[in-house]
Amino acid sequence: MRYAIIGTGALGGFYGGMLAKSGADVHFLFNNDYDHVVKYGLRVDSVLGNFHLYGSGQEHREGILLNAYKSANEMPKCDVIVVTLKTINNFLLKKILPPLLHSKSTVILVQNGLGMEENLSKEFPGVAIAGGMAFICSVKKGPGHIEHAEFGELTVGGHVNVDMKVLERFRDDLVKSGLPAKTTDDLNDFRWRKLVWNIPYNGLTVILNAGTDQLMEDPDSRQLVNDLMVETITAANRCGAHIQDEFAQKMLDYTDSMLPYKPSMKLDFDHNRKMEIEYIYSNPIRAAAAHGFKMEKTSVVEQQLKFLEKSFVEAQ
Repeated sequence: MRYAIIGTGALGGFYGGMLAKSGADVHFLFNNDYDHVVKYGLRVDSVLGNFHLYGSGQEHREGILLNAYKSANEMPKCDVIVVTLKTINNFLLKKILPPLLHSKSTVILVQNGLGMEENLSKEFPGVAIAGGMAFICSVKKGPGHIEHAEFGELTVGGHVNVDMKVLERFRDDLVKSGLPAKTTDDLNDFRWRKLVWNIPYNGLTVILNAGTDQLMEDPDSRQLVNDLMVETITAANRCGAHIQDEFAQKMLDYTDSMLPYKPSMKLDFDHNRKMEIEYIYSNPIRAAAAHGFKMEKTSVVEQQLKFLEKSFVEAQ
């Protein structure tokens, strides 16, 4: 299959790079990093093994060529379009996707939060749309430079018009590249499972100015993390998911085993960038309220994040 990677950052650079390294036909859309990667290529430092995809403008070329593009209009039509943009940039998809789509293309939103697939399906009725949940510690260290520290499992599930055989082939290509991957027939359930981790750690690392390790070491912040997880599980199950109470402890144990980590929202805040509050907080809160459950503690985190975001936006 031919792949497009939309958003070649911490996730797109890693997953797309792994696919390309294993021989898949992958085409990458770049924004600010385009000139850099043409000259120097894409560098991925990973616990699974470091690798480099060379740029078309490099003098010394070894290995696999990075198919890099500055505009979607220059890219070929693709079978699978993997979107790893931050959700605050999803408004760009209205212009990015049309040149890439053919009649059987599948768009996979590998993003954090809830409700992205529903919104995209309104913009592109009839298009096959799926979602992906990445359990990974990966960051963008600089232009064309990705650092993958831990984990890497990707779960994909269909939302609308999806041929599961396409998702299975995507899963198989990821496995071939050396990554754990699986498909699910319950996207809603897995979206909420990812929120059980994202809701406490993304927000609290910003509000408390701490890494995940610091949150876990302090008894009070650890209890708050647990409370937010339990509240998210309750909301999830009201919204049709099937998550056991024990999943909170599993996520706590999972985080205890991690290296010190700053989630994407913390990095965005530290660099004065807008945060993904709408999809990670506001949408789940609204979904739970529609099913008769108020996410009280999550709402407090949402309000604090909105205040902090206004502070640095107004200062710019």
